[in-house]
Amino acid sequence: MPLLVATHNAGKLREFRQLLAPLELVSALELVPGLTVEETGETYSENALLKARAFARVSGLIALADDSGLEVDALGGAPGVLSARYGSPGLDDQGRCRLLLEALRPFPEPERRTARFRCCLVAWAPDGRHCQADGACEGIIAQSPVGEDGFGYDPLFWVPEHRQTMAQLPPQLKNQLSHRARALRTLHPLLFQTFPELA
Repeated sequence: MPLLVATHNAGKLREFRQLLAPLELVSALELVPGLTVEETGETYSENALLKARAFARVSGLIALADDSGLEVDALGGAPGVLSARYGSPGLDDQGRCRLLLEALRPFPEPERRTARFRCCLVAWAPDGRHCQADGACEGIIAQSPVGEDGFGYDPLFWVPEHRQTMAQLPPQLKNQLSHRARALRTLHPLLFQTFPELA
């Protein structure tokens, strides 16, 4: 049985395919392109659960959904669960990055720009079986975007131990370090325990 990845974000889908190989994955873009779920939860877990449950119900498949965000300490944890909707509705990734840099102008020192990416993954079957896992990755917000790979806030997220932003890291390395990768490593054995039909 294939696993439905409940996202319309092509960057996330690419990461899931790399991280969950050789599982057979079906894209929500292909199967249920018109389905959108309002993220009304107050936590990553609540939003991931809303999405996974809705996509499983409509598709009849086990659905894997994530909710993730960037938490900046100097901004009290913002943008957090609102990361994908930070600023005005019309902003793209570059616009949100510019807005974040503007908010951090009063904090030029690296030690005051600490941040983390967080991710919660939920897999949900139409019959109600489910499992979930969380992951986090610590870093620092750079002074300006650097790097061509990745998406979202990756060009701003400096990984100190590798002295590069997430958008500069080779995909293989990012897929070891990222918040999504860490959550998936925890989730992987739970998927087969909870849904033996995926094996």
